[in-house]
Amino acid sequence: MHINQEVHVEMIKGHMQNMSRFVVAIATLAALCVCAPAEASIVVTVDKSAQRLSVAIDGSLRYQWPVSTARWGYSTPNGSYRPEWLARKWFSRKYDWSPMPYSIFFNGGYAIHGSYEIAHLGRPASHGCIRLHPQNAAILFALVREHIRETSIVVTGEAPTPSGAKWQWQY
Repeated sequence: MHINQEVHVEMIKGHMQNMSRFVVAIATLAALCVCAPAEASIVVTVDKSAQRLSVAIDGSLRYQWPVSTARWGYSTPNGSYRPEWLARKWFSRKYDWSPMPYSIFFNGGYAIHGSYEIAHLGRPASHGCIRLHPQNAAILFALVREHIRETSIVVTGEAPTPSGAKWQWQY
């Protein structure tokens, strides 16, 4: 073999190795794109003044439900939070083992959870948690469980104050 032919063969081998690396890189990237779970930004907003919870997915409003936040004498803290942990079935150790299905805990012991006290939804009634109809809580729980790292919980609004026998809102 001549020196020119040897150089040419070595160049071809080098190109083949580079091409193989390129093909492996493209295949890996394609596999990641196909296998990676879809990420969705979930924002759960609780408005204590309106006693409503809304769910936005990737900036688009998907759900709005009535809730019960803290009644007079208790508080539901305002702020921005991340879900800390979830429990499909939970019972309050603090409040007489009350059922808290589909609990999404945030800020320590506070949770968004289902409640069987559905007649009170839409007005303050809890000890600080955010109560939802059990069917709505199940929907929210499944959504957050699937996208827990992309979920934020925002609590806003004012707590109610008693005025005689009726509720008045603080503004």
